[in-house]
Amino acid sequence: MRPPFAPALSAGKASSRAKHPTVYGDARVSTGGQSVADHVRQLRAAGAINVFREVASGATVDRPQLRRLLSEVAAGDMLMVTCLDRLARSTRDLLNTLAAIGDRKAGFRSLGDAWADTTTAHGRLMLTVLGGLAEFERELIRTRTGEGRARARAAGKSLGRKPKLTPHQKQEAIRPRDQGEGVREIARTYNVSPSMISRLAAQILCSSGFSNGTDRRNIHPRACDLGTTG
Repeated sequence: MRPPFAPALSAGKASSRAKHPTVYGDARVSTGGQSVADHVRQLRAAGAINVFREVASGATVDRPQLRRLLSEVAAGDMLMVTCLDRLARSTRDLLNTLAAIGDRKAGFRSLGDAWADTTTAHGRLMLTVLGGLAEFERELIRTRTGEGRARARAAGKSLGRKPKLTPHQKQEAIRPRDQGEGVREIARTYNVSPSMISRLAAQILCSSGFSNGTDRRNIHPRACDLGTTG
């Protein structure tokens, strides 16, 4: 019995679908000056019945035709490309696309890369190894980044955004406030938010130990626990 959410198919179409899986082709070129027709010919010669054509840079994240193709492939179908760089812009992008194809129980084959064929045991093994190498590379990058941050902290270097105000500017920004100038006017002068000037004033009071006689109850309870960021 067909699930209620599944599209209705005629008996003939369902039978045809079951007996004759579709071979799809993905033909992409980077610019209008390149010929997509050459890719289409190669794909059709290899057995592709339905070829999706697209002119898009390899660095483009959104590929409407590829997205449409991936939505159409079904179990038993095959997605074919002339070479791997026509399908993805990076190893991670390739693995994500192959995962999407695998989730739909479809196969994948690259004409220019004999090892990239999920219909063979050797091809599946090679793509599994490729996925492992990509994961190793990501972990290596994370480790090196963490080590670099640790060295920077040990050397006394600050991480994160560069402060909008230098220590000298912070001191100068508070003087007009002490002389009665409004927080908004000071903020406009230094191109920062009024709240930053207020936090800065509170921090300076905290660091001075309220030696000027200011009632601590007039300061936000967390002001002395937070640093002022730019």
